[in-house]
Amino acid sequence: MNQLINDTSSGDAPVDASLDAMHDAPRGFVLPPIAQVPASWTFASLALGLGGGLALALLVPQALPAVLMVSESVGDLWLRALQATIVPLVAALLFTGTVQVVATANAGALARRSLGLFLLVLGLSALIALTLTPFLLTLMPIPGAAGAALRATLAAPPSGPLPGMAEYLKAIVPTNVIDAAANDRMLPMILFVAVFALASTRIEARQRAMLATFFAAIASAMLVVIGWVLAAAPVGVLALSLTVAAKTGSAAIGALAHYVLVVILTGSAILLIGYLVAVLLARLSPLAFARAMVPVQVFALSTQSSLASLPAMLGACSKLDVRPATSEFVMPLAVALFRATSPAMNLAVVVYVAKWYGVPLSPAMLASGWIMAILVSLSSVSLPGTISFIASVGPIAIAMGVPVAPLALLVAVEVLPDLMRTLGNVTCDVAVTAAVDRRDRPS
Repeated sequence: MNQLINDTSSGDAPVDASLDAMHDAPRGFVLPPIAQVPASWTFASLALGLGGGLALALLVPQALPAVLMVSESVGDLWLRALQATIVPLVAALLFTGTVQVVATANAGALARRSLGLFLLVLGLSALIALTLTPFLLTLMPIPGAAGAALRATLAAPPSGPLPGMAEYLKAIVPTNVIDAAANDRMLPMILFVAVFALASTRIEARQRAMLATFFAAIASAMLVVIGWVLAAAPVGVLALSLTVAAKTGSAAIGALAHYVLVVILTGSAILLIGYLVAVLLARLSPLAFARAMVPVQVFALSTQSSLASLPAMLGACSKLDVRPATSEFVMPLAVALFRATSPAMNLAVVVYVAKWYGVPLSPAMLASGWIMAILVSLSSVSLPGTISFIASVGPIAIAMGVPVAPLALLVAVEVLPDLMRTLGNVTCDVAVTAAVDRRDRPS
């Protein structure tokens, strides 16, 4: 495995070494060329499908049966292809991500302090989603007609009876991990992969490298596959949205707008957490932090990329008097491992879909979602928004017993919540870096 970081306990590490952390996947893991289509194309397909479905229903209703027969088949085929990629991709990424986290923890005291604060904020982010999103849905319920119509259109298998706590705890440890993966029992499978990855860090170096290369190859190949599937997103989303609009009318548009609002509001709470971390842990002036973040946030909104915003974030750290030795080490590490909004906004999507489909969420299911959201956040690499959305939200939904079919439609509007994701991530990256620097300064 590549050397992660040439860190010392004092945190006096060069920026080049820290930048290596961003790519410290197991040996052989190189992000492959991934087929992509602009998010605007998918969004345009959504608009075209919704408009076309409404027009068909109003102007030529007699043509609906023939059109829906084709659109439903195409949409279902694309959805199945999307679902088929989730389990192998997540398993491979989790293995590489777990190895990366262990390597980070072994890189020195500064790395361990950074990782500890990352985990604290990620855990809080997930917890906020599990409390705030249900509150928002109580305050602003899903439009009744829209919810019912969309449920009927994007059919999902009925959820089974809620397991008791004893059954839930027993199910966490799979007797057959292959069977768990085949039957979408995501949490047992993911925990097994995480333990397996931890065990691989304790074996002989050559064997460890072989395992790392194997899982890196699986991750690379699956990213290519999901890239191919998502390259067809304009066609798949067009078919799904046309079907939805033809069957539900304008209610579909209202439901999607409501969904975007709820998810963005949940992400806004994590943006505020970044300011609280800056004030309470880094002990910065709120006004000084806000002023330093303005150019970073403007740049982040224009690029929708935390990685591209790295130079701007380092500049903000300099304005806030964060020591270069800390910022040049912690900031690239944060870009590689720390996505503060990911647990909150991913869980918000799943909780929204659960409410949409009337899936009751027991404490055990919420606990599964909390664990899964953190693990997925740590194991995801810097992927394009649509791929990241499916790879991150899909396993959480499966672990919580929530239908994944709606994700194929919701991915089309992800371009809007993704703005809040990037905004919250860069704000929390700078805040956490300043907090680590404050903690690491000599008394």
